Amino acid sequence: MVTAFVMIKTIGRRASEIAQKIVEIEHVAEVYSVTGNYDLIVVLHLPSYEQLAEVVPDQIAMVDGVTETETTLAFRAFTRRELDSAFDIGLS
Repeated sequence: MVTAFVMIKTIGRRASEIAQKIVEIEHVAEVYSVTGNYDLIVVLHLPSYEQLAEVVPDQIAMVDGVTETETTLAFRAFTRRELDSAFDIGLS
């Protein structure tokens, strides 16, 4: 499983409209509107890097109003339960 985060810049005040289109794309888990240099952050869960290479440039970047994307990959997910159990056994 590949988890990727796609930071997106959009045209004008269309972030909400664009987010509604992006959330319908297969493998999109969540879309957040955010502050800072980007307007949206998309969380993707995909079965392969090949699918990532298709979804971002061929679908997300092609949504009308998307002007720029930057993608970053997750190496590992840390859950509250994992972190709590690590501290319980003295790891830090």
